[in-house]
Amino acid sequence: MFAYLVRRLFLMLVTLFGISVVIFFLLRIVPGNIVDILFAAAGYVDPADKVDLEKQLGIDQPLVVQYLHWIGGLLHGDLGYSYVSEKPALQEILPRIPITARLAGLALLFSASIGIPLGVISAVKQGTRLDYALRVVSLSGLSLPSFWLGLLVLTASVAMFGQMPIFNPNPQTLGEALATYCIPAMVVGFRSSALTMRITRSSMLEVLRQDYIRTARAKGASDAAVNYHHALKNAILPVITVIGIEAAFLIGGLIVTETVFNIPGVARFLVEAIRWRDYPIVQNLVMLIAVVVVFANFTVDMLYAVFDPRIRYTD
Repeated sequence: MFAYLVRRLFLMLVTLFGISVVIFFLLRIVPGNIVDILFAAAGYVDPADKVDLEKQLGIDQPLVVQYLHWIGGLLHGDLGYSYVSEKPALQEILPRIPITARLAGLALLFSASIGIPLGVISAVKQGTRLDYALRVVSLSGLSLPSFWLGLLVLTASVAMFGQMPIFNPNPQTLGEALATYCIPAMVVGFRSSALTMRITRSSMLEVLRQDYIRTARAKGASDAAVNYHHALKNAILPVITVIGIEAAFLIGGLIVTETVFNIPGVARFLVEAIRWRDYPIVQNLVMLIAVVVVFANFTVDMLYAVFDPRIRYTD
């Protein structure tokens, strides 16, 4: 087990290193930089001032030197300074992480708490009207874009209550926090819950046909015990995989949702930083997302051994 963990840790570090190289050089390949954008916005270009500003920002140095400077600072906890606000990048990023983390956590909770039970019900009630209705709901969740669903929710809120949901960055009570985050989280989690429900249904249908399920029923086990203790326990591995993947790539849905609901989180900040070619912010946010993705995959692998005793990670 220890040797396996060491190997996984090494592979994770190699993956993060590769991602850092790719994102750093891809940003530099894109035409234009922060200096070009600032001078274009100002309406004039003074070559001397432009060269001086590039020198101040350090983007006149060779790309390898810039990369080594960034990685060296990253390893020491120095994320650099934002080109736009001229504040430390860490100071800009840290306040936004809890907002996005709460939104992502609630979206995953909504996805799992809705998708898994409905998937089980759909499998158990296969071929019934309820099964067809749930399959239509899941197909709708996979088909509806997050931005369209968010706009639809905002329009319905205005039509029904005369106002749009307003984001409260500092909720004082649990009720205020739920009111602030629940609607955006449900918009993001609706698609994930639909995918989770379909995977749960498919996996359950396969397990319910196994001989040990018929044996459990023949021994007089209740439907709840058969469906949730015997069947779901053995059908959960593909569901865990999907939830892990959705957790890793949830940032894609959050970019749209945070923009639609005007939420000052990490995802929306990333879009703004890309637009302004704010290299330190973009690089560090992408690395943060990469770390989340890598550790989400590692967590999923570890959960396999928890839910399936047959899986063992040995030396």
